[in-house]
Amino acid sequence: SIPRCLSIKRTISMYIWQVAVRESRGSLWGPLKELWETVEGAIWRRQPESVHLLDLQLKKHKPYFLSLFKNPPKSTEQREKVRKASTEGISIQGQQGARLLPEQLLTEAFILSDLFDLGELAALELLLAGEHQQPHFPGLTRGLVAVLLYWDGKRCVANSLRSLILSRHGKTFTLDLGTDLVNLTTRFTDELMAHGLTKQILSLVSDVSVTREFERLQKERGLGNEKHRKEVSDLIKECRQSLAECLFSWTCQSPLNIDDTLALIGHLETVTAEADGSLDSVNLALVMALLYCLDVSFLEQGTEDREDLLQAIPLLTERQYVAAVHSRLVDGHVWKLPGLQAVVRLSWALSLRVLSQLPQGAALVEFTEADEALADQALLGGVFLFLTEGILGSEGFRQEEFYTRRLHALITDFLALMPMKVKQLRNRADEDARLIHMALQMGSEPPSSLRKDLEHLMILIGEFYWKDPFGLELSLDFWCPSESLQHTSLTGSFLGVALQRPPHKQVVLSKFVRQMGDLLPAPLYIPYLRMLKGLACGPQCSHYCFSLLKSNGAPHGENLQGGVSGSPVSWEHLFHSLMLYHENLRKDVPSADSAQYRHPPIRGITPRELDGLTAFMQLLTTIATWSETARLALCEHPQWTPVVVMLGLLQCSVPPVLKAQLLHTLAAFAKSPEIAASLWQSLEYTQVLQTVKAPGQRQAAGIEMELNEIESSCEEYPLTRAFCQLISTLVESSLPVNLGAGLRAPGFEPYLAFLRDAIFLPFPTRAYRRPAEKWEVAEAVLEVFHKLLRGYEPQPADFLLETVELQGELVPAHKPPGHSLMYHLLNDSPLLSLCLSLLEEGVRQLDTYAPFPGKKQLESAVLHCLSLLDLALQKEVVFMELLRESQSSVLVSPLEQLLQGVSAQSRRADHIINIARYLYHSSSNPEAAFLSAKILRHMARYPNIQSRLVGDFTHDPQAVSEKLLAGFVECLDNEEAQEEAEKTDGKYPEKRVARIRHETQIHILNLLITSLELKGPNLALYLLGYEVKKPVSSTNLQDPGVLGCPRSCLHAILSLLQRGTERRSGPLLTQQAPHLAQLCYQVIYQLCACSDTSGPTMRYLRTSQDFLFSHLKHLPFILAGNEIAALNQMSWLMKTAAIELRVTSLNRQRSHTQRLLNLLLDDQPHIIGSTSLSDHSRSVSGFLHFDTVSKVRRKLLSVLDAIDFSQEVPDTLQLDFFERAQIEQVISNCEHVNEQGHTVCNVKLLHRVLVAEVNALQGMAAIGQRPLLMEEVNSILQQVVERNRVRRCLSAKRHALQSWRSLVETILTACPAELIPADQRQLIIRDLLLDLHDKVLAEDAAVELMAIVAGAVFTLTAHLSQSVLSEQQQGAGLEGGSSSGFASIANSALHLILRKLLNFILCTGGGFQRLRAHLYGSLLYYLQIAQKPEEPDTLQTGVCMWERLTAPEDGFSKLQRENLAIIESYGTALMEVVCRDACDGHEIGRMLALAVLDRVLSIDRQSQWLVYLCNSGYLRVLVESVNQDDSALQALLLPQPPLLKPLYIYESKMALLTRVAKSAQGAVELLSCGLVSQLAECQVFHMLPENDSLRVLGQRDPSGFIPSPLERYRHILLPTLRLLQVILTSTTTQHQQGAAQVLQWVIVHSDTIQSILRSQDVSMGSLQELSLLTAIISKAALPGVLDLGQINSAAQLEFQGHIGRFQRQCLSLLVRLAGTERARYLKQIEESVSPGDAAEKREEMEVAMQQICANVMEYCQTLLLQSSSQAQFTVCLFMQWLSSLPGPHYVAVPSVSRVPSLGLVLLLLKNSTASFFHYHDTHTQSLAKLERLEQLAPEELRELCQGLVSGTGGVEKIPSVQRSVMAKRRLVQLVNNRAKLLALCSYIIETCLFVIWRHLEYYLLYCTPSDPKDSLLPEYRGESALRGWVWVGVCVCAQLQNDVASSFTEPFQRKLLEVEALYSKAHSHHTFIQALTRRIRGLVRHAKS
Repeated sequence: SIPRCLSIKRTISMYIWQVAVRESRGSLWGPLKELWETVEGAIWRRQPESVHLLDLQLKKHKPYFLSLFKNPPKSTEQREKVRKASTEGISIQGQQGARLLPEQLLTEAFILSDLFDLGELAALELLLAGEHQQPHFPGLTRGLVAVLLYWDGKRCVANSLRSLILSRHGKTFTLDLGTDLVNLTTRFTDELMAHGLTKQILSLVSDVSVTREFERLQKERGLGNEKHRKEVSDLIKECRQSLAECLFSWTCQSPLNIDDTLALIGHLETVTAEADGSLDSVNLALVMALLYCLDVSFLEQGTEDREDLLQAIPLLTERQYVAAVHSRLVDGHVWKLPGLQAVVRLSWALSLRVLSQLPQGAALVEFTEADEALADQALLGGVFLFLTEGILGSEGFRQEEFYTRRLHALITDFLALMPMKVKQLRNRADEDARLIHMALQMGSEPPSSLRKDLEHLMILIGEFYWKDPFGLELSLDFWCPSESLQHTSLTGSFLGVALQRPPHKQVVLSKFVRQMGDLLPAPLYIPYLRMLKGLACGPQCSHYCFSLLKSNGAPHGENLQGGVSGSPVSWEHLFHSLMLYHENLRKDVPSADSAQYRHPPIRGITPRELDGLTAFMQLLTTIATWSETARLALCEHPQWTPVVVMLGLLQCSVPPVLKAQLLHTLAAFAKSPEIAASLWQSLEYTQVLQTVKAPGQRQAAGIEMELNEIESSCEEYPLTRAFCQLISTLVESSLPVNLGAGLRAPGFEPYLAFLRDAIFLPFPTRAYRRPAEKWEVAEAVLEVFHKLLRGYEPQPADFLLETVELQGELVPAHKPPGHSLMYHLLNDSPLLSLCLSLLEEGVRQLDTYAPFPGKKQLESAVLHCLSLLDLALQKEVVFMELLRESQSSVLVSPLEQLLQGVSAQSRRADHIINIARYLYHSSSNPEAAFLSAKILRHMARYPNIQSRLVGDFTHDPQAVSEKLLAGFVECLDNEEAQEEAEKTDGKYPEKRVARIRHETQIHILNLLITSLELKGPNLALYLLGYEVKKPVSSTNLQDPGVLGCPRSCLHAILSLLQRGTERRSGPLLTQQAPHLAQLCYQVIYQLCACSDTSGPTMRYLRTSQDFLFSHLKHLPFILAGNEIAALNQMSWLMKTAAIELRVTSLNRQRSHTQRLLNLLLDDQPHIIGSTSLSDHSRSVSGFLHFDTVSKVRRKLLSVLDAIDFSQEVPDTLQLDFFERAQIEQVISNCEHVNEQGHTVCNVKLLHRVLVAEVNALQGMAAIGQRPLLMEEVNSILQQVVERNRVRRCLSAKRHALQSWRSLVETILTACPAELIPADQRQLIIRDLLLDLHDKVLAEDAAVELMAIVAGAVFTLTAHLSQSVLSEQQQGAGLEGGSSSGFASIANSALHLILRKLLNFILCTGGGFQRLRAHLYGSLLYYLQIAQKPEEPDTLQTGVCMWERLTAPEDGFSKLQRENLAIIESYGTALMEVVCRDACDGHEIGRMLALAVLDRVLSIDRQSQWLVYLCNSGYLRVLVESVNQDDSALQALLLPQPPLLKPLYIYESKMALLTRVAKSAQGAVELLSCGLVSQLAECQVFHMLPENDSLRVLGQRDPSGFIPSPLERYRHILLPTLRLLQVILTSTTTQHQQGAAQVLQWVIVHSDTIQSILRSQDVSMGSLQELSLLTAIISKAALPGVLDLGQINSAAQLEFQGHIGRFQRQCLSLLVRLAGTERARYLKQIEESVSPGDAAEKREEMEVAMQQICANVMEYCQTLLLQSSSQAQFTVCLFMQWLSSLPGPHYVAVPSVSRVPSLGLVLLLLKNSTASFFHYHDTHTQSLAKLERLEQLAPEELRELCQGLVSGTGGVEKIPSVQRSVMAKRRLVQLVNNRAKLLALCSYIIETCLFVIWRHLEYYLLYCTPSDPKDSLLPEYRGESALRGWVWVGVCVCAQLQNDVASSFTEPFQRKLLEVEALYSKAHSHHTFIQALTRRIRGLVRHAKS
């Protein structure tokens, strides 16, 4: 078997520094540090690829090992060179050019050179290295740091050498390293040994000593503060220790040669002991090295390589080796330590004895025969006494497992190989015992020459085996189970193997133990008991020892009254003696009233008896401690009753030492809960502590009296300490609630009061003979407090005032002890004050760095104090809540406030600082630092305390502030911290310490995270190195040491994270301590995200550290066992990267942005070594045309791969006893939100609830089923733990995915577009979309992640659409259909994306409507890609219809057709989902679903979706919902800005219905659903707000987001008008019913419509209203629309009245827009458009005005045509004069019936003709600009862009590429706007001509006074005023004719014909204008003639 490897870690005060070795200078330190790191990496950390590195380092550093600890020599040449460095400069390795050094530095270098006898250049390098490392050692100068580095370099060499030797192959142990490594180190160390390594080490061990070095350093002022002294001395000690251990390690594995062995013996001859007679640890190592060198006992083990080892051992193969060693050891020369000489002789004698038994020993007979004589010499030299005092007494002995094994071999070999010697010892001891007995009888002194060898051997065995720090239980070799025991069940389990014969050695040793106990002489009684005590240590040994003492006793049947037969070492004898003592002493106990212990007892216990009893009690304690079986067996024995007897003795008059031992023994028994429960009652009954005082009794009795009177006067307190230990054990086992019931108020309170008031509070003021005992007392009592508070959970019952009845009266009941402690800790009580002053004392003592008596106990007491404060802070919240709820009058203060109080000792508020100062001692006291960090983390939750803490921490800058910061940094820097998955406390203490260090780091980071969330100044800002007295943003972060910047926690965090980033494996911390790494990344993210700290942090990370790039390149982090931590690490890192990309983009740091983007997005393999910031790798790969195989996965995609979308969910609970629903309820009640924001179940609370439930069950059945119930409880708890893990895992995945999404969105949105070319961008988005969909559509994908994915899909699709569009705008789009696809992204990829998107929509099922909203948005963006962009209307219509029909399909149409095919392939399932979402659910979801329907309907040529919409009833639902929206819409028009949701939904709904109405089929369907009648019922249209501009301003939302009531009204009205217009357009041709229904709507809302028509407002909105209204009226308000046959005459008249009114108002509109008021109107429009508005608005208003004119003229035309097809029967709409004022008769016409004249139409005609040519010119110019866009001047481009950008400075910010795209868009817009205006002007011209012709024809040809028509308009029939009009008309005919002739001139006619040539010929009625002009001309001429 392979023993555990040598424990090599040592905790020395300051290791290991974070060192950037490459930067460090100093050949005596930097390279050696690097060497040590390589050796450690290869041998202890087992890093990959380390063998090769180690080989290189060993070759490089071989001279260091060959000339061990030799310094480079001085030389005059070097001295000169250094002296000139201040004037001429000196070149420094790793830096360019010579550097001038200050004179002071050179002086220090010379001092250092003389101090260490060191080359001047080396001294200078060391000093520079000291300067570089100074920030790691706050408070030290560079010279002092150089001293540390000098010795640290030496330490590195010594430790490296030791590790190399340890890794050798050999006889004692193995490190399980690879053969290559072992061969390398073995070969290397063999060479060193051949060059005389042993002698070098021995001379160094002699020469180097702490005292001598300190004297030299003291002389040159090379020693600093206490810490520096301690560190230097520790380093020197470790160098010596490691050198000595090199020899020890060597001899463990392979022996030394003859010269080296003799040299080692020679060195040991001169060794001296310490003051207490023990060896120091260095000499101990050398002694052990020699013992292993002379050791051959390993040959008994019979390992597989035994033969090889036999060959390698000079003892067996070299005769002269044996001869030389033998003669050296046998000669009469006496060593300085004769005991040490005896040990070596005994070892040699035993080796000779083993040799004599081997075949090789035959040749060495002359030597092997001398073994007896040598053994005798060893015994004469007092070998066993020296082994006990000199070797076991050495403090280093117990720290090394292989020392223990060697000494075990030495002892057992002596007993086994030299049985005759052992017998001689026993005989001599028997003889001596007789002599002593005779002397005692004769009354004389015993002879002085007595030898005590056997006694010493027994004591040695007892002492050696009593402590077993490594849990080896070597003492099992002494126990050989006897035949009688082998069949008992107890031992069977221990043996492991059935009745197997034990080895011979074990039999001999077992015999030794038994025989020594037979007929034991009196002087050996105590040593024998002490030996048994040692051999009984361990779970198995204690059981064997118990059985031995049991079997030694007399058989049970004998009567014990006549004396005890059998061995005196047996339970029978021992307990019988105890009973006799008890009986005898009890008779002496005086009555309780008199003072008990004043008078000496009649029959006391002699000192000899006292020692014997104490030894027995110690043996009993040991067995009871280790073996539960023995405890129970002893207690249940009816005759022994140990507990009763011991409690009885406690009441007798026995010395305190024995009482203390009795209490220790009781404490050992109390470890069993069964015994503890009864022991409590016995304690209470015997009143060891008097809890019930007799009436009138003043004086305390029992233990309180002993403490106050006996122990205080003796100044020794064994009894008090033992009592505390007993209570501590009892409290842990059980704490009965009803203790003392019946005699007093039940409970623990009297004991607690005694511990607190009699022991703890007076302890500092008592006198102590042994100074250490002061702290032992404090530690013992604080341990009890700690356990009590740890087990206490505040309950509501604790706060109620309860009473108990006691002897007829009510007394208040006692509270639980934990409650009482909490009360004292939450008040300014003596208990709290003493705890705090103890902490102050503790840190003061630690600051001295000097050993003092009781140091260990003081440290332990400090730990208990810190634990009490920590527990109180944890429990105070619940405690104070319950206290408030109980409405009790008890007052408490929060502990965090009490800790801010003023200290009685220092008169300053420094309690928290004292607690924080323990962090500075983390290297020597890791647990204190851990608790200190934990307490500070609790305090950090309170913002008001934070600012005070910052003040306190920075108040005393030099002394305290530096130390505090250094303490935090040192804890974070600690490299020994390890994150352990499982808690392995017991066996490996160094692992436990490593885990505590790790937890400390976690608490500090959590403290930083908590503090950063609070407002500054806070603790985190101070600790991380930011300004706390100036604005935080003004901080300038520097590397430590630069500009006096101290090393802060930020530096520590960064150096933790940066370790390993240069290697391929990535940051080491992410693998070694995942949780710690996660928190480090979180701190950095918080610093980058906070606006104050972001600037300085990101600047520092970017410039000094290149942090993000070096970490992102290692993404994704994959940790097999810790998925959650890996995901969180990546999350924080990606979020930080997103911020960095955003910031560098904003600051235009393009190279940084480009570099990160290349890293994240490149799919080309990176060329190693190319780290330039350019697109080097991309261009190279493009040049070489890599095929797709050589592509690598994009970093962003591999991060996505690392997020596993599947999540295993724990199975449902299977319960037999509990009811599942109730358990689920209990579990949900126990849930809470933890610090990370996850909802988890509190497992401890759940466990308490369930166990209480089980305990509450009554009856026998319940007791029988308890184990099954507990098993079920356990299964529930395991299930809950698993649920918590799943929740945390899902949360981590959500977090990671969210961070990934934000990084992707930042890349696409915030980074400059030109950094990612459009083609690359599309491919990247394609890859991301396809991968996302693949992962989310997998069957086992977790639904919790879908929402984030949907959001990401939405963003990505939006950017894809945008990218494709911008690419087409820049002219890269493909003209016409192409096989490869659309833009840069292939059609197949687009189809794939669409299919996956639709699958995603369908897989979300019925729920998840909010999630689908994202997907609908994505679908809309996707469908937008196939939408044909706006093309310029060039007015070129040369292409005939046939050419259009036969033209090849363009890319857009093709993609649109394919998209539709894919959508239709999903059938009604998809339709159903979209329609359902459109009708019901969340508002945004409905709007988007409506938009999707709208979009699909627009491309659905086959009308499948429309048919489904109609047939499934969804259309009817939508139509009916219009009326339901009415009340919500009415609410929108209230003055207070309401929620605008109903408005948006209404608009979406109207848009869809408008889309449906665009097809005749849809319009008919809408009419049949009653849409118009639904709209007619809506009351909202009647609520037109008044356009009072002042009031509107008052109501306006200050942000400008919420529109004014009038604007809101228009948002409701305009969509409705558009819908009605579309219905009219779609239905007019076939059906009159559309127009009829619309007319009804118009008439129902005629008041509103008329007020709009009358309105003088000239805003954009009002023009749009007018344009839509006139369009509707022109189609609907016609006399023939209503079927008048079915309506009675009154209604008929009313309808006609309405229509007449509409006609008049439309005509009056024409007056406004075309007539006299036109100029005023245009001016108003100019004023309404503010200069900042885009030019678009003005153009839209122009179109609206022309549209209104066109609509009115169309209305006129329709009216004229409807009235009659022939001119003589036509209706006249305009009066027959052309000039504006026809004459005096006009005034007589009533103003109501003012009819516009025909001149108005002629004016309109002229204006439109002029406008037409103006628009035509601008259209032509814009087209020309569009064609030569590239050649346009920058000013022109800017001017064009200004048309799209509102505001003045907007254009300047737009990049040039974007400008040309915008200019193109603006030009297309202009061209199309002009084309629209041209169409309108052309139409107006045509209708005007028609109207003029019709009127002229009537007036000039048919109008006679005798005409049967007696009115111009049907509405005016019968009105007398108009009768005269016709007559007037007759009079003015001539005038009319003249006016027309003068207006309708030749040039004007030519212009009209030109309009026709330019436009109408191709676009409208060919030759229509020509014909009309001809007719008008004809009419004028005809009339003249």
